[in-house]
Amino acid sequence: MSAEKATALVLRAVEFSETSYVLTLWTREFGRISALAKGARRPKAPFDSALDLLTVCRILFLRKTSGGLDLLTEARLERRFRPPHGDLARLYAGYYVAELLLSLTDEYDPHPELFDLADATLVELAQVRLPVAAIVLRFEWMALRLLGHLPLLSACVECATPVPAAGRVAFSALAGGVLCPRCRGGKRNVISLSAAAIEAMSTYAEPDHTPDAVPDAARWKTMQLEKKTRAELRGVLNNYLSHLLGHRPQMHDYLGFLGQ
Repeated sequence: MSAEKATALVLRAVEFSETSYVLTLWTREFGRISALAKGARRPKAPFDSALDLLTVCRILFLRKTSGGLDLLTEARLERRFRPPHGDLARLYAGYYVAELLLSLTDEYDPHPELFDLADATLVELAQVRLPVAAIVLRFEWMALRLLGHLPLLSACVECATPVPAAGRVAFSALAGGVLCPRCRGGKRNVISLSAAAIEAMSTYAEPDHTPDAVPDAARWKTMQLEKKTRAELRGVLNNYLSHLLGHRPQMHDYLGFLGQ
């Protein structure tokens, strides 16, 4: 075993015994890990109350070399996820961030930028500056980009012909992007999207500006969407994620307000 240090986000905690938890953690340095926290349920556990869902903490763990669970030996709280009191929308959105990290990532496959994105998303959700729907859309599209799952939006996924965002555009979750009129024929499970929806998808997926840019200058933070476009965007993303994961995310049952 080797001792490792990491910054971690708590994604899941399952009772293992009367005194212990099995934790799933998203770490900046190592990606997703599963670890046993012995004695974590005791009143005087050595984890500084740092293992609540969606807390950010500094951890020390013993990494197993032959499979099985890692062993968490220390956790120091850095920040809790505290949405405004009674704001279930922001609380559920935080849980959704955790679900997507659990579902879209593999163990020991680090993505530091994705950790930073998740961390920043939870900070935004704990405030009231931006609408929940916009924050969630930004996280979903950027997570897809960082993990290499972003659908192709500017050119036909079949033949690479440029597809301008004008009128109605054919989109296939199965194919992984937009289709030109020639490649659209004969395809099943293809939907028609408005140009406004395509442009919004591209905006939410675009990287932030350069480090010396003015804070909060990202276009997605000021973009205004009509209710129809927002519902359209929500529908295509729900369908795309369900296809990608092979199942419908559980938190979608609690996030119906996002398309309103």
